[in-house]
Amino acid sequence: MVASFDIGKLDDVIHGRVRLGVMAYLADAGVADFTELKTLLDVTQGNLSVHLRKLEEAGYISIDKSFLDRKPLTRVRMTEQGRGAFAAYLEAIAKLVGDGR
Repeated sequence: MVASFDIGKLDDVIHGRVRLGVMAYLADAGVADFTELKTLLDVTQGNLSVHLRKLEEAGYISIDKSFLDRKPLTRVRMTEQGRGAFAAYLEAIAKLVGDGR
């Protein structure tokens, strides 16, 4: 076994497919609205809501709700804590896969 192989270093909050997709998208985009994420990740409204709540409870994202032309608008941003957690997650993945073994 390789000494750097430590599956325990993976952040379970981020590691889920949908939550990883949210974090990866926000790392680049900065901000996204709910409908944009729902479409991009091909998930239901309820499914996305559950995953966003988990990320928000961990402090990794912030959610702002407002209205635009009398329609609800939910905007999602990655927090500084989320950026740090995502960077640590990527580092842990890189150590697990090494040089493409």
